[in-house]
Amino acid sequence: MEVVVSSSLGRIRNIGITAHIDAGKTTTTERILYYTGVSHKIGEVHDGNTTTDYMDQERERGITITSAAVTCEWKDHRINIIDTPGHIDFNIEVNRSLRVLDGAVFIIEGVAGVQPQSETNWRLADRYNVPRIIFINKLDRTGADFYRAADTLKEKLDIVFVPLQLPIGIEDTFIGVVDLVEMRAIVWEGGELGAKFHYEDIPADLAESAAKYRENLLDTVLSQDNAAMEQYFDTGDVDVATLKKCIKRGTISGDFRPVLCGTAFKNKGVQPLLDAVIDYLPSPIDVPGIKVAAEEGVEESIHDDRRVIPANPDAPFAGLAFKIINDKYGTLTFVRVYAGTLKSGDTVMNTTKDNKERIGRMFQMHADKRAEIKEVHAGDIAAFVGLKDTGTGDTLAAAEDPVILERMSFPVPVIDISVEPKTKDGVEKMTMGLAKRIRRRRQHRRAASGLSRDHQQGAYRDLHPQEADRWLGSVRRSEDHLRAAGAQRRRALRE
Repeated sequence: MEVVVSSSLGRIRNIGITAHIDAGKTTTTERILYYTGVSHKIGEVHDGNTTTDYMDQERERGITITSAAVTCEWKDHRINIIDTPGHIDFNIEVNRSLRVLDGAVFIIEGVAGVQPQSETNWRLADRYNVPRIIFINKLDRTGADFYRAADTLKEKLDIVFVPLQLPIGIEDTFIGVVDLVEMRAIVWEGGELGAKFHYEDIPADLAESAAKYRENLLDTVLSQDNAAMEQYFDTGDVDVATLKKCIKRGTISGDFRPVLCGTAFKNKGVQPLLDAVIDYLPSPIDVPGIKVAAEEGVEESIHDDRRVIPANPDAPFAGLAFKIINDKYGTLTFVRVYAGTLKSGDTVMNTTKDNKERIGRMFQMHADKRAEIKEVHAGDIAAFVGLKDTGTGDTLAAAEDPVILERMSFPVPVIDISVEPKTKDGVEKMTMGLAKRIRRRRQHRRAASGLSRDHQQGAYRDLHPQEADRWLGSVRRSEDHLRAAGAQRRRALRE
C-alpha cells in the first residue's frame, strides 16, 4: 500500500459516508477508490470483495458491520474517508465516526428517499454539527424519482436543501446530470467503468427546469455574501468561483444542504461528488476546532464558552481516540489528531486517565491494510499500536498543555450476553480478557453475576443481537477457552 503524504491543512478533507442500509454507501466508496486510483478493480457488495467490507461476517451477510478508514487523493487534495454501517444494530460505529469528522456525505436512496436510519444518522450529525452534502443515489432503479426523493428531505429531516444537479433521464434512461453551478450537462459515455464522461449543452427538454432550479440556487446561496448578492442584482448572475464560495459557506454553517445525484452502481455521478467534497466540505481549518471538555459532572451543552483547540500543526499535541480494534497484529487505536505533531517514540499524556503513553508504531490505514508512517500532524487520522491503557473517547495530549477534549457520548446498552469459561482453569483468563475488551470499549459494560468462582459469569452488554453475535464469534475464534452460555436479552423501551 502506498502512503499518502501529509498535506497542508487546507487540502485535507476528513469525511464520513453514511446512510440507511442498502442505500449504496460501500458501493459509492468503492467507486471513489477506483476513480482516485487507489484501487485498480471495482469490488461489489454482492460479490463479497469490496475494500471496506473486509470482515468475514460482512462479506457473508453483504452488510457493513464496522466502520473502515481509507485514504485517497483527488485534484491535489487528500481525502480521509470513513465508510460507516447503515444498520441500526451498529449505530455506535456511526456515532463515534461522526464525532471526529469535519464533514459527511449523506446518501439517500432514489426510490425510497429518506429512510429511518437516515433520520437517526442525521440527528447524530446535528449533535456534532457536522457539515453535510447529500447524494441521491440509485437513480437507475425502477421506481426512482429524484424530485420525490428530494421532497422527503424537507418532509422528514425538515431542512433547507439546494439541488446543485438535476438528472438527465431516469431509471434505465439515466445517462448524466445537469450541473446547475456551471450550467452544463455532464454525460457519461458508458464503458471504462464510468471513467469517461463529457460536457455538453443542457438538453432542450430540461432547459426550463434547469433555469428554474438555477434561480432557486442563486436566491438561496447568495444570501451568504452581501457582495455576491449585489453582483447578482447588478448583472443578473455571478461567476462560478463566487457561487462555489457561497455554497461552501452555507454548507459549513448548515443554512442549507447541497444535493447531488447519480447512480454509483452504474458508475455515474461519482466524480462530480468528489469535486463537491473538495469544493464544499470543510478542511480542518475551515471549522472552529474542538472544544475542551467541561468539568466532570457538568453538562457540556450548558457551558458553551469553553476553550477551543484549533487545527494547528505547531501547537502542543492533542488527539482523540475514537475507535479500538483487536486483530492478529495486536490492538490498534484510531486517533484523530486535532493539533500538533507526533512522532514514533514520543510520549504523551492520556489526560482522561492521567497516565503516560509511549507512542510506538503508527499506521495509515486502508481498511484492513496498513502502511507505517513516522509522524502525524493536525488534521490526520491514524492508527497507533501498543497503547497500554487508552480507551474509546480518551484524550491524548502533550504534557505542556494537558487538555481533555469533548467527551464522546454513547447510547445506553440494551442487550445482556452471558459467557462462561469452558473449563475451571479458564476463569482467570476469561475475566482478564473481558476486562481488557470492556476497558477499551466504553459502550460495553461488564457485571459479575455474584456466583461462585466455578460458575462466574461475565455479562456483556451491547446494542443488538447481531452485534453481540459478532463479538461472541470473535471470542470463539480467539479465546478457545470461552463458550457462549446463552443470552438473556433485555431491550430498553425507547423510541
